[in-house]
Amino acid sequence: MGTTKMSSRGQIVIPQDVREMVGATEGTLFSVMGMEGTIILKKIEPQTKEELFRELDKFAKEQTRKLKAKGFKEEDLWKAVDRERARHRPKP
Repeated sequence: MGTTKMSSRGQIVIPQDVREMVGATEGTLFSVMGMEGTIILKKIEPQTKEELFRELDKFAKEQTRKLKAKGFKEEDLWKAVDRERARHRPKP
């Protein structure tokens, strides 16, 4: 453990031994959480495109299942999409 000081721009330097311990290099992503006077940085690994598409596919299938259970049909979805597009379409 070390100490660090925040700059006027809100930046902090993570001590080198801590960076080495967690394998952090320039560009490493961190999740930042704060609670009751404590700040926690957690190193996160960016997802690959394949992982993102798998998650999106899983989410879409789950939402489709829920909508079907409530009686929605695919045509209801497309009608809603068309309504939203019309709302946001630039007016001439």
